[in-house]
Amino acid sequence: MTATLLAGCLALATGCGSAAPPAERASTSAAQKPPAVSNPVVSSPVTTGPATKDPQPVKPTGNAINVHKIRWTKAKAVSKGKKVQLTWWSGVEPCTVLDRVKVKETGKKVTITLYEGTSPKARNMSCIMIAVEKTTTVKLKSSLGKRKIVDGAK
Repeated sequence: MTATLLAGCLALATGCGSAAPPAERASTSAAQKPPAVSNPVVSSPVTTGPATKDPQPVKPTGNAINVHKIRWTKAKAVSKGKKVQLTWWSGVEPCTVLDRVKVKETGKKVTITLYEGTSPKARNMSCIMIAVEKTTTVKLKSSLGKRKIVDGAK
């Protein structure tokens, strides 16, 4: 086995060399000049800064398939603490949709869990993989006050 492997490597190494002697190779490479370029390529700078577009507002569909929990990246109280606006990174619709939002309130914390899945409309459809920032707002039973907001997907 080792002898076969060694013989194969040796054949590969000797087969990759040039057939011309070293003196002839040196003279041929020095004699050839690269072609002159008549139309130089001009390129504009690529900017890869953060997107300035606002998150896309979405509402739960309630009919997604392959549903799973998804982490949100930001939560802020709105409407005098009676609602919470959540922001997260997702995929494009209909390939990735918000199925539902579960809210569990206690005296010390509010646990919010986002569930995403695929819309039934996406069957037999090719889905591109582009990140989209999305947002949704949920109502609370009682004002947030000093309670902590917790991600239920963690």
